[in-house]
Amino acid sequence: MAKLAKKKAAAKAVVKKVGTKKAVAKKAVTKKAVTKKAGAKKKVVAVVENSANAVRPAAKLRAKVKLAKPKAKARAALPLPPEIPAVAGPKKATLKAEARHLQPLSVPTTGDIAVLTRLWETVEARRLSGDTTASHSARLMARGTDKVAQKLGEEAVECVIEAIQGNRRGTVMESADLVYHLLVLWVDAGIRPEEVWAELERREGISGIAEKAARPKGILKAADTTKLP
Repeated sequence: MAKLAKKKAAAKAVVKKVGTKKAVAKKAVTKKAVTKKAGAKKKVVAVVENSANAVRPAAKLRAKVKLAKPKAKARAALPLPPEIPAVAGPKKATLKAEARHLQPLSVPTTGDIAVLTRLWETVEARRLSGDTTASHSARLMARGTDKVAQKLGEEAVECVIEAIQGNRRGTVMESADLVYHLLVLWVDAGIRPEEVWAELERREGISGIAEKAARPKGILKAADTTKLP
């Protein structure tokens, strides 16, 4: 009986020892896993910090760099006929010198309608001289009636825009451009101002409605309308 009791005691001791070893091994594995997990977390944190540090300078750099504004496209020059030589524009030094001496543009409040006749005579003189290198009027008429009429239409539209916007000064300026190009059209068509003045005098005292009704039917047919404004 004593021997049997000793064997049982020895067996219990062995079982207890094995259990203790298993518990110690389990604790070691758990500790190792925890350590490994903590190391992975540290690596993730380090990667995130490095990424943030890499992004910050890039963001600062973008903030410092100013986006360049798109440059306005230069307006294409109107084509010239082969017989008209191209003329270079004024140099920057010339423009600066003119800016120092020329007075700011101011529109006078008084004027004389006789300036229209003088302007017509000047444009006619430019047409006769044919100097397309020094005269804008001569150059414009050298391009043909279509171009003269097109330019008059452009100036009329610009004048209308200024009037609609309520810009009184702009309307005055554009009206001057419009009248000038109208005189160029007269010169190109061989019309003298006196002819237009005579037509205006003929219409004096006549109702606008009656005058329109008396217009030749050919005009209405050419305009492709039954009513003229």
